[in-house]
Amino acid sequence: MLDETDSGLDVDAVKTVSEGIRRYKTDENALLIITHNAKILEDLKVDYVHVLAGGKIIRSGGPELIEEISREGFRGIEEGASK
Repeated sequence: MLDETDSGLDVDAVKTVSEGIRRYKTDENALLIITHNAKILEDLKVDYVHVLAGGKIIRSGGPELIEEISREGFRGIEEGASK
């Protein structure tokens, strides 16, 4: 589990962390990445994306959800979940 591993990192450092994650991930293990910044996820091949707000998962999806978050931000996801 990586919790906010990209917090405070510049663009080059995020790429370095992403490379380390790609090297570690295999078919025999799994990683849980917790972040407020979807940028680190753009360089990774993720299987699932879950958005947590107020202690609950309010939205789940695949890699396409990363693009939506980058476009609309988390506020758009939260507003969509409350409808």
